[in-house]
Amino acid sequence: MAVKSDIEIARAATKKPILDIGERLGIPADSLVPYGHDKAKVSEEFIKAQTGKEDGKLILVTAINPTPAGEGKTTTTVGLGDGLNAIGKNAMICIREASLGPCFGMKGGAAGGGNAQVVPMEDMNLHFTGDFHAITSAHNLLSALIDNHIYWGNALEIDSRRVVWRRVVDMNDRALRQITASLGGATNGFPSESGFDITVASEVMAILCLANDLEDLEKRLGDIIVAYRRDKTTPIYCRDLKADGAMAVLLKDAMQPNLVQTLENNPAFVHGGPFANIAHGCNSVIATKTALKLTDYVVTEAGFGADLGAEKFLDIKCRKAGISPSAVVLVATVRAMKMNGGVAKEDLNNENVEAVASGCANLGRHIENLKKFGVPVVVAINHFTLDTDAEVAKVQEFVASQGSEAILCKHWASGSEGTKDLATRVVEIIDEDGANYAPIYPDEMPLMEKIETIATEIYRAESVVADQTVRNQLKAWEEAGYGNLPICIAKTQYSFSTDPTERGAPVGHTLPVREVRLSAGAGFIVAVCGDIMTMPGLPRLPAAESIRLNDAGEIDGLF
Repeated sequence: MAVKSDIEIARAATKKPILDIGERLGIPADSLVPYGHDKAKVSEEFIKAQTGKEDGKLILVTAINPTPAGEGKTTTTVGLGDGLNAIGKNAMICIREASLGPCFGMKGGAAGGGNAQVVPMEDMNLHFTGDFHAITSAHNLLSALIDNHIYWGNALEIDSRRVVWRRVVDMNDRALRQITASLGGATNGFPSESGFDITVASEVMAILCLANDLEDLEKRLGDIIVAYRRDKTTPIYCRDLKADGAMAVLLKDAMQPNLVQTLENNPAFVHGGPFANIAHGCNSVIATKTALKLTDYVVTEAGFGADLGAEKFLDIKCRKAGISPSAVVLVATVRAMKMNGGVAKEDLNNENVEAVASGCANLGRHIENLKKFGVPVVVAINHFTLDTDAEVAKVQEFVASQGSEAILCKHWASGSEGTKDLATRVVEIIDEDGANYAPIYPDEMPLMEKIETIATEIYRAESVVADQTVRNQLKAWEEAGYGNLPICIAKTQYSFSTDPTERGAPVGHTLPVREVRLSAGAGFIVAVCGDIMTMPGLPRLPAAESIRLNDAGEIDGLF
């Protein structure tokens, strides 16, 4: 019997009307803005009315460094949420929206997989409710207003050579990384160098995901630094161009969290979507904080491996939003352990307990790192059909030696039935009240020392390499009053180092900081490290080549 694909499973789902899902959460029909029958936005008025209610418990799901073998972090997030409901708890999940770039590229979608998915899968992985389009439009409106201001006389005395606001598009397109704009004569403006980032790397995306409400959103948009004057030090803010109001208008609906459901009809917020390798990797603060008011347990995820997503969740999102997890679930697979242990992808189906043991070093590093934040950690072994009992036992034995425990999960095949053990143990851990969250560096630490702390404590780098221009820029930002901001590292997700081929748990490497960017509106400083690009390219065989409409008018090829 052929195994159904994720999209086939999702298409066969028996979905409840979204108004019924809202009713279960106590959201009245007039506080939902439906987008069809199976998704809706939650009104700002309803969200504000939840202020003062007691918060539920927050559970963070993160993972080891991603490998071609697959880890299944979002699948496990969905499975755990379903599992908590299956054991009688009132729980919901909060995950990020999918970017079109990786959907048509190599990574695929972001709705989970197998029998642990959020639906409607096709909508979620494509245009959904239009949030990313709104972010792209708001971002590029600001770009247009900058150029227009310079064209019409430049009253703010913007140095066109020091415009730091790039454009964005929600697509992987390497040709747009660096461009020359405004050629073709005087009517097209003043020629200048510019470039594009992918929308998920936009500061507007980060702002939307960190803002508490529309008022906070507009203030943060106004705080964006877009350029500098010829004195090299005087910043030009978004509000100087009077762009913040119009941008907030474009983002008004996008600020409202999107309510959908899992295959088992449990509620889910899917909202915001910054990548963790080039941004801060978490769904929106407003969705997470609203979910905490509506349910007893909220399961959320942080992008890519724990060295990126979880670190930023704990050092940026939790710090800024005033929230903290009561437990962390770290996702790993036997197959990924074997790959970290040196096994080639084509040989992963063969039992290799020795390679599993060798590859567990990566898992152990993440366990140790997460415990530095003062949160209890449990490992979820995301089961694959060909995993052997001996291989699973080796992972569990290793995790026990690290002072944690690993629980086998079969949610891909069995939905909530496959995560009841994990859900039960997570609740027990939360009831033990052993969490004592704290970020790994204080606000007042100098910016360069913050970068060094992340590099040495999380990546196990021996040193940080940054030229004097980078160091001087950090000092200048400190003098300008930005020294208390957290750091958002942009680097490869595949390794603790900046070399994507260096698997396992490398030590003694260096972290090269290529450039730093001030995201004053979002409230953090981005350190771009190694060869990471804020505009990804497409792979040799992009997924777009296999995505099409079938004879029934249905979408095929999404994964």
